[in-house]
Amino acid sequence: MTTITSICVFCGSKVGDDPAYTEAARRLGVLMVGRGVRLVYGGGRIGLMGILAEAVLEGGGEVIGVIPDFLMQYEVENPDVTELIVVGSMHERKRRMFEMSDGFVVLPGGLGTLDETLEITTWKQLQLHAKPIVMVDVGGYWGPFKALMQGIVAGGFAHPAIAELFTVVDGVDDVFTALEDAPEPREVVLTSHL
Repeated sequence: MTTITSICVFCGSKVGDDPAYTEAARRLGVLMVGRGVRLVYGGGRIGLMGILAEAVLEGGGEVIGVIPDFLMQYEVENPDVTELIVVGSMHERKRRMFEMSDGFVVLPGGLGTLDETLEITTWKQLQLHAKPIVMVDVGGYWGPFKALMQGIVAGGFAHPAIAELFTVVDGVDDVFTALEDAPEPREVVLTSHL
């Protein structure tokens, strides 16, 4: 069981078309505050990122935003966060968020969210960390991701145990149980493809 005091959440800088995405972001923020868990996220005040951060802040929780300087004009940094860390690149952003977090939660999002999710999952496959990764499959949003991972295995490019690198849950109410129960990554997910 993993002790979770700080969660990095990857999610969209847009809200998406389904109101359930917005509700999931708000609900996750409420649950984090209720457990005294710090939010680490991309530092914006727009999209699902902004909704999540606002929910945590409104509940009196701690929010750490990490944003590259070149994105500040686009993602509209959130001046209300507990701490805003401005970095020089996307790579540094991901590294800093990784260092400050005990686990990762993925809500719906676009290419940036997908990039962050794939990179942190790859790091886990490479045995660079054993932190839990939980994807919230709001309305089946991450179904194509699951199908892609199954296709990678079926194509002979990964061991079936890559499915254990992340957990997919139907809703945010299942996030903390999934974080706490996440299995340790097996070495075979690394060695089988070398």
